[in-house]
Amino acid sequence: MTTNKYRPAPTDTSGIVLPEALQELTEQMARNVHEVWAQTRIAQGWSYGPERNDATKKHPCLVSYDELPEAEREYDRNTAVETIRLILKLGFKIERE
Repeated sequence: MTTNKYRPAPTDTSGIVLPEALQELTEQMARNVHEVWAQTRIAQGWSYGPERNDATKKHPCLVSYDELPEAEREYDRNTAVETIRLILKLGFKIERE
């Protein structure tokens, strides 16, 4: 029997405060995170279903970003925020052209 000793250790970005100018980027990234996830699922044969069912590849989140429950949109926003924080922590600058 194998025991799982994996302990997630993401880079600590808690000290990084996102500038106000990046709030719009955060929402755009969150939308794109969902679109990429949905595209991948559909390519794997998944389709919309009112309840998740792995056996029949049905998922209730295979809808547009605007139709997602707020909790799901918040999950995507968090992914976007943490990605931006990591980029900034690593010393990169994000600027609009």
